[in-house]
Amino acid sequence: MKGLKFIFTGIFFGIVMAKSEAISWYRIQEMFRFQSFHMYGIIGTALVLGVIAVYLIKKLKIKDVSGQAITLQSKEMSWRKYLIGGSVFGLGWALTGSCPGPMFVNIGYGYLSMLVVVLGAVVGTYLYGILKNKLPH
Repeated sequence: MKGLKFIFTGIFFGIVMAKSEAISWYRIQEMFRFQSFHMYGIIGTALVLGVIAVYLIKKLKIKDVSGQAITLQSKEMSWRKYLIGGSVFGLGWALTGSCPGPMFVNIGYGYLSMLVVVLGAVVGTYLYGILKNKLPH
């Protein structure tokens, strides 16, 4: 019964992604070709909401579901890491027409070919976990 709120949150997320056309392969290709502002507007809105959420978490000292304080650790800024990681992520996004959240929404929509994309994402994550200590961080 406790997990019900997460199921409803996921359903709400899927509806928002579908209605905003953020799961549309066409919209994603449009973005990567710099032909439309649509996806940049969605990403910009998410960025602004994320900044506000982090500010409120820090300001109000919000706790997680188990009552623990939420702590946000500072990270070392390295333009090379972000450039390489962002390029790999963007390449995967451009080739598949989907990023991690919409992959599952597309499966829910009945685009079963996205199962191949999810499988690739899971295998890639698994390989990263194995190779993590050997990669430059």
